[in-house]
Amino acid sequence: MTVRPPLRAAGSAPAEPTGPPALPARWDPLVTSFLAERSVFDEVLRGFGTPVNLLFPQVFADNIDRLTAVLDASGTGYRICYAHKVNRSRALVRTAAGHGIGVDVASSGELESALAAGFTPAQIEVTGPKGEAFLRELVGSGVTVNVDNEWELQTLADLADPARPVPVLLRVSGFAGSQVSRFGIPVPRMEYALAILARHRDRLVFQGTAFHLDTGDIGERVRAADTCFALLEHAYAAGLAPTVLNIGGGLRQVFTADGDRFDDYVSRLRASLGGAGTAMSWGNNTFGYHVDGAAVRGTPIFHKYANTVPADEMLADLLNAPLARHGGRSIARVAADNLLDIWLEPGKALADHTGITVARVEFVKSAADGSVLVHVDISRDAVTPADQEVMADPLLLPGERPAPAENPVGVFLAGRLCLERDLVTTHMVWLPWLPRPGDLIVFPNTAGYHMDLSAAAAAMHPPVPKVAVLRHDGHFRAIPDADHRPTIPESPEVS
Repeated sequence: MTVRPPLRAAGSAPAEPTGPPALPARWDPLVTSFLAERSVFDEVLRGFGTPVNLLFPQVFADNIDRLTAVLDASGTGYRICYAHKVNRSRALVRTAAGHGIGVDVASSGELESALAAGFTPAQIEVTGPKGEAFLRELVGSGVTVNVDNEWELQTLADLADPARPVPVLLRVSGFAGSQVSRFGIPVPRMEYALAILARHRDRLVFQGTAFHLDTGDIGERVRAADTCFALLEHAYAAGLAPTVLNIGGGLRQVFTADGDRFDDYVSRLRASLGGAGTAMSWGNNTFGYHVDGAAVRGTPIFHKYANTVPADEMLADLLNAPLARHGGRSIARVAADNLLDIWLEPGKALADHTGITVARVEFVKSAADGSVLVHVDISRDAVTPADQEVMADPLLLPGERPAPAENPVGVFLAGRLCLERDLVTTHMVWLPWLPRPGDLIVFPNTAGYHMDLSAAAAAMHPPVPKVAVLRHDGHFRAIPDADHRPTIPESPEVS
């Protein structure tokens, strides 16, 4: 199992990939260590069966610590709010609460989960679009409401009791150079929103501005932060006293362990779509490319899986980015100089490498075109987010029989639903041997939206259970996710 890509000397050319196309996945050392202890792994599968989602709260805690270290070094006040929607896991949200960070919830159910996990109302931020029923629940609760639009803002003002004013953030959208978003208040409408806040300062406590950009581009985020600083200046002029700049989430995960192999696979895939070499896609799937004869153009839907920059580095780059309008001072410096705390809402970044999904091979068959289909006891929707194609190779492990001699074979993984679309992989995956019934397929890095965003309920299959796996004193143990009560601090020490 590949854990990290090989290091390359500065300025040297990348090694030419050999063998069949591959998309080596990055695996956390704690997860690698667990899978290597086959007797323990088999015991977990005997107890919980397959398919099963395995979660590693200690990796989650380590991710919190890495982002915290960056923020500590920035010199500004801050709050990390775990975006609960990334995973329903009770173990992960309880670990977040135990670490003393905040939480970002987007529904009444998530709010209930956060409170049950031990978060106080003052640690909870509510994001996303909210109807009147949810707003009525939030008024007087003590949570911070990240307002999505002017109607929400005015409704909160009408519902709030001056004896218990509602703390609010304003989500801003429509930044120069950014794609249009369905969320947030457009920049030109912010003056109107600030006027509402000024009129109802007895009912609404304006904490600051917020943005969330679905991009890893630092330049876009810098422009958004600079715009929000300018809007906060307008708020001061209106007699308001904001204290927060919320930079949202969107910090990337690292799926690939080898950027060169990833690029090689994509190059071969593009060539195959143009008619050259071995066919590497199922049916007419072009993965978002535009194919015109041998010409293959455009941007694929799986581009984010090529990222090799970890979340803590992305965050450090953003906080250290200079702002021309502020004399080249960094975002963190401008925030600190104006007594502003920086809030952020990481979800995927905290869930990175904290979960894997294990499925069992049920049978193998050949399609009419000769493609090899490996059917597993899970559906695409339970392991793949929405319309994405996950470009990271799963791990094939032997079931009860020993592994045969390696003889790589290109296959497509098929799910258990009676739907043509239920292909877990519509790109060809090369496995070390032709899987046999009972062999195991381990999908890497599935905690971030993959497990919960669109779980299939067709054919009355039960939801895939979640199990928390922990390492203490060199030994692993597994318990139902809902039963995990973290001991703080959790510190994974894996050699």
